[in-house]
Amino acid sequence: MAGLELKKLRKSYGNVEVIKGVDLSVDHGEFVVFVGPSGCGKSTLLRMIAGLEEISSGDLVIGDRVVNDVEPRDRGIAMVFQSYALYPHMSVYDNVGFGLKLARTPKEERDRKIREAARILQMEHLLERKPSQLSGGQRQRVAIGRAIVRQPEVFLFDEPLSNLDAALRVDMRMEIAKLHNDLGATMIYVTHDQVEAMTLADKIVVLDGGVVQQVGSPIELYQRPANLFVAGFIGSPKMNFVDVSVDKVADDTITVSGADVVSVPVFMPGGQLRPGDKLTLGVRPHDLTVATSGAIVGRVLMVERLGNETIVNLELPSGATWLAVLDGDQDLKRGESLALKVEPARALLFDTAGQALMTHTSGKQPVTLTPH
Repeated sequence: MAGLELKKLRKSYGNVEVIKGVDLSVDHGEFVVFVGPSGCGKSTLLRMIAGLEEISSGDLVIGDRVVNDVEPRDRGIAMVFQSYALYPHMSVYDNVGFGLKLARTPKEERDRKIREAARILQMEHLLERKPSQLSGGQRQRVAIGRAIVRQPEVFLFDEPLSNLDAALRVDMRMEIAKLHNDLGATMIYVTHDQVEAMTLADKIVVLDGGVVQQVGSPIELYQRPANLFVAGFIGSPKMNFVDVSVDKVADDTITVSGADVVSVPVFMPGGQLRPGDKLTLGVRPHDLTVATSGAIVGRVLMVERLGNETIVNLELPSGATWLAVLDGDQDLKRGESLALKVEPARALLFDTAGQALMTHTSGKQPVTLTPH
């Protein structure tokens, strides 16, 4: 197995630049997930690594060699696509071993590799079946097995679970995570589903408009997003935002408030803010709890009662809407007023450029919220 180095990679189609100078290091054995909205460039970047898209400028290093001009088959990679692309007239055994047969791998070696891949993926009992006799999850396992037998240095996955239903996606996530653990392989995985990213990745790369917005562990991106885009994209449901301004500044705290009657003392070192400065306050839906007199008061628009939790869509005085995820089965009705308080150590602040400010997330002091 091997690591990768992306050095100022760019990709243009004519005058349109879709990958804009990506720098990234992937360590040997790491599971890295590219995530972002449709059109952000994540699949294009993966295809550049695979050699299916030409690199306009920059260098791609796999192991210890620059592979910009190396053919895909010689890069030491194997790719699993969203489409299973199985040969319907062939058995699972022959589908898994087809690439080895083309490479004129000796029959005994080919058989050994096919059966080892089947063992790893727990599909020995499927080897004689045709694709039409398999479920969607089983077909995807065959596609993964076809990649395993090549013994690549790097595995590439391009939204491999998109064609599966919700229950199968959960099962296949577990299988891919187990596969990574068993093989110790370097894997790069593309998805638009941030839940997949959070549950699978050692490291997440958040992309938007062909630009890397942030790279870090799932928890780091969740707790310390670099900007508004990452804060709004990572986490489900997405983070709530409201415009605020600075009321007062003390030695180690500032107090902000806004049209939605929020007054928040927040730890803010360095004296970088002044009264009147405009900011954005971000609060995750899971960090809101019901209170008799909370910092946030709104009108209930919709209630989703899921048994173990209740999701509330709330309209604030300014007309903005927030989501709150409350524990248990809450007896709430549409149209009633609801007061909420925020988990003190969880609020985030962003400047007018959308960049996160250093607040209590540095761990130095919690935040407390009081009605304005």
